[in-house]
Amino acid sequence: MELRHLATFVAVAEEGSFTRASARLHVVQSAVSAGVRTLERELAAELFDRSTHRVTLTDAGRALLPEARATLAAARAAQEAVELVRGGLRGTVRVGTMQADALSGFSLARLLATFRAEHPEVEFHVRQGFSAEMVEGVRGGELDFALLAVSGRRAAGLELTPLRREVMALGVHAGHRLAGRADVELATLAEETFVDGPPKWGTRVAADRAFAAAGLERRVALEVNDTRTIIDFVRHGVAAAFLAPSFLRGQEGVALVPVRHHAPIFETFIAEPADRRLGAAATALLELARQQVRDL
Repeated sequence: MELRHLATFVAVAEEGSFTRASARLHVVQSAVSAGVRTLERELAAELFDRSTHRVTLTDAGRALLPEARATLAAARAAQEAVELVRGGLRGTVRVGTMQADALSGFSLARLLATFRAEHPEVEFHVRQGFSAEMVEGVRGGELDFALLAVSGRRAAGLELTPLRREVMALGVHAGHRLAGRADVELATLAEETFVDGPPKWGTRVAADRAFAAAGLERRVALEVNDTRTIIDFVRHGVAAAFLAPSFLRGQEGVALVPVRHHAPIFETFIAEPADRRLGAAATALLELARQQVRDL
């Protein structure tokens, strides 16, 4: 089983297309098809269902994908270790991140700029996304590590370095009927119109879990993929939202009302794989990230 065939398989699986995989790998499509067929013969199993317009994984393909990613990651780590001995850190680091507003002062841009100044040969691939999806990306080997939010300070298959823990409050516009209250119960908010991120967003997950813990449901009428838009909707009285205090940072027109019981907790972390060794470049960048967290 050759590494190039595993790399071809992973490219097809991630792109969902032999054509897009060939463009990504910079080889002709016939070479991609031949590489997959060779791997299927060696494993005596079909890895893709080619009966639809989109190429999808078979059960065997789904079983192979995480192992293929782990094998390729181990090969990259070995190569980077040798290159480090030869006098220079090289390689590619794949990082996932939430929106900057949610990182409470931690700057991914500053981290990458500081690292690049010392290791100019290292290449970065950065992907912004939902926390729940980035959890799977780190577990499955698509990402080396990620800046994300999870609830409960625990996620199977991940090592978590805490960034920040904040108790969220109810955000309403300054003239709202609840703006002057000392606190509020979740049960009194059944008639409120809420704005929040999509279901896989870290703040949305935290708020939904708080309502579930209280045995309640809420109505999220407005879904947006942007923290600043959420705050703008609150400021103009369009809807209420659960906000971490650090999101506001000097912004006016929004009142934060503490939640008396079952307050949502927004926790952010650096997540790395618990059962996969990272390459030299990713390990060095991760250590610098931890140092910046300690400095904060």
